Amino acid sequence: MKKRRLGKNGPEVSSIGLGCMGMSEFYGKADYAQSRKTILTALDSGVTFLDTADTYGHGHNEETVGRVLKEWTGEVFVATKFGIVRDPGAYRRTINGRPEYVRQAVEASLQRLNREVIDLYYLHRMDAGTPIEDTIGAMSGLVKQGKVRYLGVSEALADTIRRAHRVYPLTAVQSEYSLFTRGVEKEVLPVIKELGIGFVAYSPLCRGLLTGQLNRKLLAREGDVRQYLPRMAGNNLIHNQKLVSRITELAGQYGVTAAQLALAWVMAKGKEIVPIPGTKNPKYLLENIKAVDLRMSPEMIKEIESAVPYTEVRGERYGETARVGIEEYLSTS
Repeated sequence: MKKRRLGKNGPEVSSIGLGCMGMSEFYGKADYAQSRKTILTALDSGVTFLDTADTYGHGHNEETVGRVLKEWTGEVFVATKFGIVRDPGAYRRTINGRPEYVRQAVEASLQRLNREVIDLYYLHRMDAGTPIEDTIGAMSGLVKQGKVRYLGVSEALADTIRRAHRVYPLTAVQSEYSLFTRGVEKEVLPVIKELGIGFVAYSPLCRGLLTGQLNRKLLAREGDVRQYLPRMAGNNLIHNQKLVSRITELAGQYGVTAAQLALAWVMAKGKEIVPIPGTKNPKYLLENIKAVDLRMSPEMIKEIESAVPYTEVRGERYGETARVGIEEYLSTS
């Protein structure tokens, strides 16, 4: 497994990570045995970067990761997030970045993860009622206390990133980035390159849409919220699947899967970018990580982007409820 450095002065992690969210909710029922197998397969394959958050399954996801890691003695880098507050069983959320909540949230995450220190701690969404300087100031205190090693923010605009970075050097910015979601390219990617911050791309396969394997039957499963997302609803899904078929055709020409091509494209957009595709299936995990071996020439990148103009994608990536705390550069991507 190749490695990449998160930021100019950050740690080295595997060039591709594992998003663990779907192991707890949103994409169907949780299955600990399968989650355990997937995580251990990732670690055995050299994937050192695991991504979770306190809101995924209302703590269940952190507990799952922590439970599996009791069996692992090798290298691992664990990132988690705080700031999204939901009532148990509810999808609607509020955002809390207040300093007192920062200190409360980290203690709960450390306990669920069964770790003495969190490698990378993100503010999950932006709290409009709390200055980012106050939140990052409280988070930097966690570093000084030895509870956290590195800091990051998720779904923030370039100006917010600059303000946060002035308080304490950020190691990573996490936002959605894929062939279908490219809003970060105009301002966010340039500013993180300027400041020497790493970029973690979540949903690099557009929640499975870019694999070419997603269909209405899969989306109709109990507990799979993707069926309610604008991009995967009604005629939008039909239209977007036609775009995906172009990627599948190109991938076949290169002798790879659509998912591998889409992931390789993300990694080719910058050496500071680390994608964290999520999966609950060891088979798909092993397919995904092969993307690190696909060399992308400028000609290939141009061909892919010409075949799938992101301006042709239909539907917002999130509904209104999930957009809370996301700064607005993503509203058109």
